[in-house]
Amino acid sequence: MRPTLVDASQVFSDLPLYSISQVNALAPDERAHIYRSLIPLDVVLRFDIDLDALTTGTGSSLLRLDAEATSVALSLRHAVDAGDPLLYLQLADTAMGQIEVAMFIVNDPHAERFDIDRLPDGRPTYFGTQGRNVSEEVRAMEAGLAPGQVRRGLRLSRDLIPILERFVENLHHDAFYIQPLAYHNAILFERLGFSYALGLGRMEWIHNEFMPGGLLRGRLDGSTPFRRRGAAGTVRGRSWAIHDGVMGMPYSGVKMYKRVGMHAGVITFPSAVW
Repeated sequence: MRPTLVDASQVFSDLPLYSISQVNALAPDERAHIYRSLIPLDVVLRFDIDLDALTTGTGSSLLRLDAEATSVALSLRHAVDAGDPLLYLQLADTAMGQIEVAMFIVNDPHAERFDIDRLPDGRPTYFGTQGRNVSEEVRAMEAGLAPGQVRRGLRLSRDLIPILERFVENLHHDAFYIQPLAYHNAILFERLGFSYALGLGRMEWIHNEFMPGGLLRGRLDGSTPFRRRGAAGTVRGRSWAIHDGVMGMPYSGVKMYKRVGMHAGVITFPSAVW
């Protein structure tokens, strides 16, 4: 288990906590201590962030916690004026009393930025749902990024999943849920041990239709930079084509879950090359 910034096990053992809403109802110091246990220690050390206060040398806070009734968003930056966070995590209670990771993003702040999240006039794209900055998407794709990435990541997903498992286990849950925003996210989560609550059939259909003779493979006709004929052979290539609308519908309807301490062994793209 990779170490985190703090060990909140004592707080959890002293209080009967079962949900994000109960954590949010704690005193601010207790609440902050618990959520700081989600931050990998490696990240703090790598970027020279003060361990105790999570501040710069001038005392400016680098951690922001936005706790609402049933959700929390955690954002950690390496510098006060950084435009993008190192780590962004949003957790929430579901209507069924489950714990859901609504979003998690990891950025290398020193890597080149690609403005796929905003149009040339500065308006946000909202993950491509309100427009696309195609020229920036092409640059990102050619640099080896996947849809939705504004910067290269820090390869932290494999470290973050056990940290999230420990967190939800301390809330007396044996699993947590996540909705992959893109095809490549789902494949990554498969590799990290997740299974499907919804969408397994869709993922299998996507794989089959990218195989020789399949509907989606036939649509890789070079008509856009994202529909290159070899795109079916890689996770990123498929994900960019899907983002470009090759399915004729948005990528949606997929929800995954991770059981604490268990690897589901689900594979929908055998022998996948990233």
